[in-house]
Amino acid sequence: RVEDDGASYFGPYTDVGAMRRALNVVKNIFTVRSCNYDMPAQMPERPCLDYHIKRCKAPCILAQSQHDYRAMIDEVVLFLSGRPDEVVRRVQERMELASEQLDFERAAELRDVLHHLETMEEPTVVLEVEGGDRDVIGYARDGDDACVTVLRIRSGKLLSREQRFLTNIDGEEDTDVMTMFLAGSYVGMQEKARQVLLPFDFPDRELIEQTLPDSRIQIPQRGPRRDLIALAEQNARHLLEELKLSSMEAEERAGDPVYELGRELGLQRLPRSLVCFDISTTQGTDTVGSCVWFENGRPKRSEYRKFRVKTVEGSDDFASMQEVVRRYFERRLNDQRPLPDLIVIDGGKGQLSAAHAALGELSLADRPLISLAKRDEEVFIWGREEPLRLSRRSPGLRLLQQARDEAHRFAVTYNRKRRSMRTVTSELLKVPGIGPVKRRQLLKEFGSVQGVREAGEEAIARLPGFNVERARKLLQSLAATSPI
Repeated sequence: RVEDDGASYFGPYTDVGAMRRALNVVKNIFTVRSCNYDMPAQMPERPCLDYHIKRCKAPCILAQSQHDYRAMIDEVVLFLSGRPDEVVRRVQERMELASEQLDFERAAELRDVLHHLETMEEPTVVLEVEGGDRDVIGYARDGDDACVTVLRIRSGKLLSREQRFLTNIDGEEDTDVMTMFLAGSYVGMQEKARQVLLPFDFPDRELIEQTLPDSRIQIPQRGPRRDLIALAEQNARHLLEELKLSSMEAEERAGDPVYELGRELGLQRLPRSLVCFDISTTQGTDTVGSCVWFENGRPKRSEYRKFRVKTVEGSDDFASMQEVVRRYFERRLNDQRPLPDLIVIDGGKGQLSAAHAALGELSLADRPLISLAKRDEEVFIWGREEPLRLSRRSPGLRLLQQARDEAHRFAVTYNRKRRSMRTVTSELLKVPGIGPVKRRQLLKEFGSVQGVREAGEEAIARLPGFNVERARKLLQSLAATSPI
């Protein structure tokens, strides 16, 4: 906002990116002080870090003369006013003067400034027109939204295109909208084009012109200048259409769990694919792990994987998680399969740390990694100290819960199967004459020991390697044990 505070204002920079790029160039080329001492009344005892890293000449302690600093600020003003050629000329003159006065250190400094100016990336020139400096303004409106574009022409060249979106203007006339834009963007600004070309006239034109004594507002009806306005209006219409489309896409994305999860976690890439790991054990035995894959918010069962923990003895969830995660991604890398956008761990900080250690072993420590704790549904994000608490109604949280519950179900099912197989195997081991081949045959045919019991002699006797006598002895042996 422009205020009557004695400061010089530059612009209008309706594009924040353009303003930041201009500031970055100023910081890289000119040694403008960053402190705000009221000199000479206020002077520090020693210069700040900027002086030691050669970003400032320390005029605050008079290491740079007031005359030299004022000359540099004048060049900054010229640069921000869109006159880099004049800045180059002035720096060249000062460099030559320093050389004549045998001030070679100062001449070298000015030579470096001149080099930066001459090698600075030139703005892309997409149009050359006669007439010097002018701002060409285009306007487009769709309902209660409008877009104003400004084509900034300096020395006959189109240097930049800037834009401002104006929303919620329902009930306002186009002329009133244009007045508001000009009053907010031009009044009080230091750098103004000599001509401001507008697409239409407006009632407050005379009032605005009084506040812009160095600029002439014109509304051309035909000729090359009208063609420039047509180009600016075409830009405005195109940008407004893009805004509308992006708004529609945002509305469509609202409620999409994948989009919401990516937004809430601050991910650079949407988690179109995610995996979730869980560990299941029974008092330190039959420890297994599971990994489920979700794609676009839906389970993809063909990518589910289960693991029998091999290197961990007893009940150690952390070590088991580390083994399972390492084995999963090791196989994934070896097979050159795509990696998920997000890795989810069922558990808290301990399980999260174990998973991160496994990823670090495979040089995957930078992969997005989180864990979901059951107790308070807190989300722990690797690299962030405090947990994230998502709204209970969050679609992203519901997606995480669905993946966590599915990984838990898959792990528990596998754990129960392992226990059942161990129990079945131990019971069949007690039956004389039943070796590994026949045990596998029985389990494949009848599914469990209880299924064998219920099958009866005839069904068992029909299996290869069995007869009625063997079937009878098998059933008698099983009858002597307790059912599962």
